[in-house]
Amino acid sequence: MNARTFNLLGGFQSMLFCIGIYVVALFFSIFICSAIFKAVSSRKVADIGAVKGIQPSATAHTLVASR
Repeated sequence: MNARTFNLLGGFQSMLFCIGIYVVALFFSIFICSAIFKAVSSRKVADIGAVKGIQPSATAHTLVASR
């Protein structure tokens, strides 16, 4: 083995470490941001999703639809 190979890898070690930490942090931030987005958006959907029922009159025919 040539000694120059180890010297080149040793010079890139700190840069490769920083790139690796950056990629790991970016990967986990995707999960954290998506969890926060789902938590915030689920409250809005729950508020919009409330449906009020109507009281039909005694002589009127009622049509019922379901999803």
